[in-house]
Amino acid sequence: MDSSESKSTFQTLEGKVAIVTGASRGLGQGFALEFARRGANIVAAYTSPKSEKGIEELTSRIAALDRPTRCISVRADLRDPSSVAEIVRQSVAAFGPRIDILVNNAGAEVVKPLEDITPPDFDFVYHLNVRAPLLLLQAVRPHLPTGNNGGGRIINIASVGARAGFKDLSLYCSSKAALEGMTRCWAAELGPHGITVNTVNPGPVQSEMLDNIPQDIVSMQKKQTPMGGRLGTVDDVAQIVAWLAAEESRWVTGQTLSASGGWAMY
Repeated sequence: MDSSESKSTFQTLEGKVAIVTGASRGLGQGFALEFARRGANIVAAYTSPKSEKGIEELTSRIAALDRPTRCISVRADLRDPSSVAEIVRQSVAAFGPRIDILVNNAGAEVVKPLEDITPPDFDFVYHLNVRAPLLLLQAVRPHLPTGNNGGGRIINIASVGARAGFKDLSLYCSSKAALEGMTRCWAAELGPHGITVNTVNPGPVQSEMLDNIPQDIVSMQKKQTPMGGRLGTVDDVAQIVAWLAAEESRWVTGQTLSASGGWAMY
């Protein structure tokens, strides 16, 4: 167990229920673990059998925390519209009818120049990065608490690529821009109910997904990052997401936070 997992942490999410998609590795696993450290029960959604090892690791790490929290895992292919109902069903069965936090983290990219992009490539990226967050929020919406002092929290994980033009990543970058746009619309719709909706745009974070991004782009970002000229860590971003999930962020909605060490300044 990482020594940091035994340290005292403010219980800002005590008793809350959080759904995190793409929770088997990287940022998603980090979000779920940080939420659990702060007292939340976790619904960890993942897609494929190859992710089961990461989910088992997450579940074990949460069970080892000195916190009365639980983590259940749900295997669901978010490209299948029917999968969202199963995630919500299992959450309600395990933790009751209230779902406090939804983190739309699962995502995918296709690295191809314009002339090589196919309709299946478009579906592969957009069905997961754009359609799935919409459908999952629709399914979660009846279970979100309302009220200005304790409403639900929706956190969409996009990318600094949403506002940057990276070669060979037009599908990925545009899908994250779409997620930003939906965030603002959902914030306007759900604000009267005390539900906040925000986006976090991570810069490059050392992870398995980063290995798929052209290394010249990664090197460029690293050199141009004001905070130490380094890649971000999962914990750098997890602390921001955990704050957005907490009551302390109640007056922040419809925003996109650049979690990039200053590489992108909004």
